[in-house]
Amino acid sequence: MPALTSAILIHGADDLRIGDVETLDPGPGEVAVRVARGGITEADVLLYRQGPSKDPRQKQPLIPGSEISGTVYAVGSGVSRVRPGDRVAINPSQTCGFCFQCRSGRPIHCSERQFFGSAERFPATQGGFRQTLICTEGQAVPTGQETPFDRTAFAASLAQALHAIRVSGKIAGQRVFISGCDPLGLLTLLAARHGGAREIIATDISSKSLQLALRLGADSIINVSADTDALKALRTDIGQVDLAFETSGTSSEAQIAFTCVKPGGRIIQMTQGADVMVAPDLLISKEIEYCGAFRFKEEFEWAVDLLAKRAIDLAHLLGAAMPFRNARAAFDLAANRAEATKVQLVFE
Repeated sequence: MPALTSAILIHGADDLRIGDVETLDPGPGEVAVRVARGGITEADVLLYRQGPSKDPRQKQPLIPGSEISGTVYAVGSGVSRVRPGDRVAINPSQTCGFCFQCRSGRPIHCSERQFFGSAERFPATQGGFRQTLICTEGQAVPTGQETPFDRTAFAASLAQALHAIRVSGKIAGQRVFISGCDPLGLLTLLAARHGGAREIIATDISSKSLQLALRLGADSIINVSADTDALKALRTDIGQVDLAFETSGTSSEAQIAFTCVKPGGRIIQMTQGADVMVAPDLLISKEIEYCGAFRFKEEFEWAVDLLAKRAIDLAHLLGAAMPFRNARAAFDLAANRAEATKVQLVFE
């Protein structure tokens, strides 16, 4: 029987409201979750700034939110993985399992994929920034009862970083360049350190973000708007870096990665900045491998396991936790690029 639950709704550009939406009882193979924490991502901020969709068919407001943790309060028939009272992190991605891409082992590219809080397909997939939600059994990943909700709400972004590490190939013993110290860049730094990187160099234009990168384990930092000598040193002998992760989404910082990577090195592009341009002369002459890393697949459960075991320390990455009814202020804070740290919404 339908009930009402409070949610964050994006009606249009800069038009964010709190409203009530219907929620149903879980059906066969489904799980009902009482949301505890939700992390605001760059994609959520973009939805807030631009509106839910450019598709004229999309008339309904969109619930954002893809980084979710909470507690199971009901399960549908056939569910055995979790039971009421279990703490879970919610995998925001759901694939069909039957299309060519799924059957070929590439579920990230599923033609029928749905991703929480995304307007990439019509109709849009409603997200998790609401007090209660329904998901499939496979999306509800147990975290253990002792793992804090604020920690497991990082699972989706950490999974994205872990996927990029996997795409990069060999990480152990490499000299790594992190371009951009937003939350995703900092999580990539942590994942690279966990993977055994020999040295990590972090770059950004924000002094606060760079100082946080040092606290999280960067060996050195470079303010790309000021420290030209450090960049010049990385460019000597056609490049000094084995591997670069580009998370800034800006053309200028992407170009820096191309100049600092060694011949035969690799650049992993992790964000979809509209103005990011490849440097074809360097790509060809240095025989650089330029790869994309899109979202994640089995890395989500890997991320949950690492977080539950405290194998990756996120203590300094959470910048603010705000009641979901103060969503506009929380989104404005998350959109402040100089802050860099993660902002979470509290639904408990």
